[in-house]
Amino acid sequence: MDTDPRAASIIMAAGRGSRMKDYAGNKTLLPLAPRDSVFSGQRPIIMHLMENLPVGPRCLIVNHCRAQVMDTTQGTGVVYCEQPVLNGTGGAILAAKDFVAAQLVPHVIITMGDVPFVQKTTYETLVDGLGVHDLMILGFSPTDRKQYGVLEIEKGQVRKITEWKYWKDYPATRQDSLTVCNSGIYAVRRADLADYLPILASRPQIVQKQVNGRMTDIEEFFFTDLIEFMVKDGKRVGFHVVDDEFETMGIDDVAALEKAQAIYRAPTR
Repeated sequence: MDTDPRAASIIMAAGRGSRMKDYAGNKTLLPLAPRDSVFSGQRPIIMHLMENLPVGPRCLIVNHCRAQVMDTTQGTGVVYCEQPVLNGTGGAILAAKDFVAAQLVPHVIITMGDVPFVQKTTYETLVDGLGVHDLMILGFSPTDRKQYGVLEIEKGQVRKITEWKYWKDYPATRQDSLTVCNSGIYAVRRADLADYLPILASRPQIVQKQVNGRMTDIEEFFFTDLIEFMVKDGKRVGFHVVDDEFETMGIDDVAALEKAQAIYRAPTR
């Protein structure tokens, strides 16, 4: 076991998972080994994910069903940081700012709590990339890009992450060149993350969401904005693409959960 860790990890596990119909709990607690139903069984997603993370300090961002998440993960040594308002991926990382500031390790891995199949070697490859880059993005090249955000790459560097609502209107030839999608998993130099979090905190986006049946303006923060700030400042943003797109699959709905459970029980795993 590595006794000299290079990276701390932040795991985002605060959200409700609204697309997981007929399930009111935190989706990171759903089983990869179901028993009585697709929603009950053994091997919670979050526990499988944490076993694959490199050795090092860990922070779990909590909000929805926080007591159950903390009960499931007790004894793992994680630090809990509460995201008091569900205000985006950037808001989740802002909730961990004190954890980031307190670390002595040089790097930070950022991952979502519903992506259980990323391999330890993949996380290590991201961290290795920080030898020459300030931030690394984990990418995947699916047969169907659906509505994923894509990496705009120039001379081996990520210049921008473009969301589907923008790239869907690009000319077909430009769309065809955008083959790498964003998994939402990153590695970043800890000092850079600490420097850019206050900038992110000062620049919320206003988005409209339905609250109590009415469309309401909500302040949200997005980690992709932090990446944009770094690129504009000349920071080097690299990427690594997994060989198998299912390694980065997120478990957003029942169909994805059933697929993940099938992958987990496959003989090759």
